[in-house]
Amino acid sequence: MPTPTLLVLDAEPLPRLGRLTGRARVEHTDAEGLAERLPRADVLLVWDFTSRAVRDAWPGEGPRPRWVHTASAGVDHLMCPELASSETVVTNARGIFDQPIAEYVAALVLAMAKDLPRTLELQRERTWRHRESHRIAGSRAVVVGSGPIGRAIARTLGALDITTALVGRTARSGVHGPEDLDRLLARADWVIAAAPLTDETHGMFDARRFGLMQPSARFVNIGRGQLVVEDALAEALAKRWIAGAALDVFEAEPLPAESPLWRAPGLIVSPHMSGDTIGWRDDLGAQFVELYETWVSGKPLKNVVDKQRGYVPGH
Repeated sequence: MPTPTLLVLDAEPLPRLGRLTGRARVEHTDAEGLAERLPRADVLLVWDFTSRAVRDAWPGEGPRPRWVHTASAGVDHLMCPELASSETVVTNARGIFDQPIAEYVAALVLAMAKDLPRTLELQRERTWRHRESHRIAGSRAVVVGSGPIGRAIARTLGALDITTALVGRTARSGVHGPEDLDRLLARADWVIAAAPLTDETHGMFDARRFGLMQPSARFVNIGRGQLVVEDALAEALAKRWIAGAALDVFEAEPLPAESPLWRAPGLIVSPHMSGDTIGWRDDLGAQFVELYETWVSGKPLKNVVDKQRGYVPGH
């Protein structure tokens, strides 16, 4: 078998692929050069998972890679009709971000319940102001998204004695179906969005859904920015329909300076960092190398995405 050509859609810092020396002909490209180089590649590693260059370049002329791997959990940034209908296998970084994101969600829940943002603000002002905070033990959460990340969030919140309901694409043991979501939202103290971006989930958190939530409820999105109608969330916070929110993902990233979300009362904004712990890029690189070794040996790949659904099935 000829040495396969591995094309990497670059982002800094570059992945460590030393273990593939002699086993792959590694080429690098930026977004502008992707369309020209795609026909010569056997494998495409989408290391720049913020780029939508694959969606633009894939419909072009010539052969296409047999396998595409994205160093991210979401695949909406690369999926287009031509890729979805092709025989190309798509894999993702499932498993890398589960526990880090769950820990980040727990940190946000604790920060909002204990009013830590206000405590830090008062400290900067040198103001001593006693307040009462919320107890989280015994509260209720609903996690929308029953994949590995959603399940890790549920386990972590459960360790804090928060009763957590999971909502998935279909109802099954331990998981509610979409038909239960509105009922669960009306009772939840914490609403966590952890779903993949699909036609069904796009804009699912809109004015109607925020209106269903309790005035004391708080909302967290660590899934995809497009799950949320951002203007509706800003309005819900301004009108005190809900008590607070935290967003780690946004429809446009970086969040524009003129966005009203920066000024929304009770909102914590973080720059898409919930899964990014020290060493995460090394973990992503090591995961890809293991998958590559599986691929060249002819064994079935893990983390294969259902290209019609937009995520890895089986959960």
